[in-house]
Amino acid sequence: MKFHRRTLLAFAATALPFAAAHAQQGEPWPKQQPIKIIVPFAAGGTSDALARLLGQRLSEGLKQTVIVENRAGAGGMIGADAAAKSPGDGYTIVLGTISSHAIIPALQRKVPYDATKDFAPVFFIGNVPNVLLVNAEQPMKSVKDLIAAAKAKPGSLSFGTAGAGSSQHLSGEKFKLEAGVDITHVPYKGSGPSMQDLIANQIPMSFDTALVALPHIKTGKVRALAVTSGKRAKALPDVPTLAESGLKGFDVSSWQAFFAPASMPAPIIARFHEEFTKMAGETAIAARLQAMGVEPAPMTPAQLGAFQRAEIAKWGEVAKKAKLEM
Repeated sequence: MKFHRRTLLAFAATALPFAAAHAQQGEPWPKQQPIKIIVPFAAGGTSDALARLLGQRLSEGLKQTVIVENRAGAGGMIGADAAAKSPGDGYTIVLGTISSHAIIPALQRKVPYDATKDFAPVFFIGNVPNVLLVNAEQPMKSVKDLIAAAKAKPGSLSFGTAGAGSSQHLSGEKFKLEAGVDITHVPYKGSGPSMQDLIANQIPMSFDTALVALPHIKTGKVRALAVTSGKRAKALPDVPTLAESGLKGFDVSSWQAFFAPASMPAPIIARFHEEFTKMAGETAIAARLQAMGVEPAPMTPAQLGAFQRAEIAKWGEVAKKAKLEM
C-alpha cells in the first residue's frame, strides 16, 4: 500500500503544471454542479450496484452531488460512447467494464469510440470472477463430469449468458476451446433472464458473475462447478478454479473500472483516483465489495491503461481462435 501511495503522489506531482493552467481558466473543481457516473448497463446489475455504492461515498468525499445514469444497450457500447463524447470538464465519468472497454473493441468491427484513445483511465475497482453453473437437478457434479457429458453428445448442451460479447460469453467460448467441447451459446438480455432459465432447468448450464450467482448457490437452486479466475474466489472458497479442474492456465474475470473522457485534465483524474483509493481502503466499503464478490487489485491510472490494452489484445486472440465476430 505504501508503494501505491507513493506512485499516486508521483502521478499527482506530474500533473501540477496542468493544475496551474486549469486554475487560470476559471473556477476551481468541483464547483456546484452534479457529477455524473454513466453506467452502460441496466439498473440492478453488477455495474449499477458498484456505481451506486461508490458514487454515494464519492459524493460525501467531494461534498458534491453524484448521480448515476444508466445508458444500457449493445453490451455497454451505447453508454461508453456517450461518455467518450462528453466534455472532459470533470463532471462525467463512466463505469467501464471488460465488455465495454476490452471485449467489444476486440470483437466489433464498427465501434463508435476508441476504447483507449477516447478515454483516460481513472481507477480500477476490481475483478469479479465468473462462475460455471449447472442447474441443481443436473447430474454433473464436477467440471470433469460436464466435459464428459458434452463430449458424449456433441452439441446437446447449451450455456446461457448475460449476452453476446459479455465476459460470461467469452468465458464460455474460452471454455469450449480449452476443453475441446461443442456446446451452444444462448445469449440473454442480461443476467436476470439467464439465471431464471437456469433455475427453471430450461438451460442446463451457464456462466455468470459471482455477484449474481451467490444468492442462488446459497439456496441450492444452482450448483457451482468452478470459478473462471486464476485463484479461488474469496466469496466462494470451496469452489475450485477451472485451472484446478483440469484446464491449466484458465484465468478469466469480469472487471470494473472508472474511465473519464480523454480530455479531462490530469489533476482532476488524480483527485478522482485519490478519492476512490481512500474509500476502497475503508473497512465498510471493503466488506461490501467482498460480499459482492469483487476482488480489488490496486492500480495507478497508467497501470490500468496498460492492463486495458493487454485485455483488448487477449480477447482479440480468443475471438480469432473461436472465429467470433459481432
